[in-house]
Amino acid sequence: MLKVVAMAAGVLIGWPGPAAAEIYRCESETGVRFADEPCGDGAEKITVQDNRIGGNFGQNLPPAPEPETSPKPEISNSEAESDTCRYINSTDLRRYLIREQVVKGMTRENVIDAFGKPPETYPAPQETWVYQTKYYGALYELTYVYFRNGCVEKVVYRKP
Repeated sequence: MLKVVAMAAGVLIGWPGPAAAEIYRCESETGVRFADEPCGDGAEKITVQDNRIGGNFGQNLPPAPEPETSPKPEISNSEAESDTCRYINSTDLRRYLIREQVVKGMTRENVIDAFGKPPETYPAPQETWVYQTKYYGALYELTYVYFRNGCVEKVVYRKP
């Protein structure tokens, strides 16, 4: 049994992984053909992008902040709390939009993508969008989306 496991491990270690193949484009009287070896003097080497699934860990992060040249003024706690916008990574944002959910920190565009254009809007005292949910023609639920500085501050669901 131990010999079989050792042989299997040896085979797997020696198994070739994905290799970068060279592709050449050749033109002739019969037309264009592609080959893995140069097929004449006029062979043109083609570069193929790697299409394996994956990526790097930093591709969905927000851009790095620019270095500051002047001192930053101090922000009071009330001003810091008023900034409700937060970064929502693309995977979570897609999940919310597919589920038609609205969460704190979304932008107006995100809310429109999730719920559609609001039938009712109220600009004062705080920007509020009101959505109606109807089942079998009867009003079932009202959804209030409150914005501050262009971002969702809170979402409230109420029965009529």
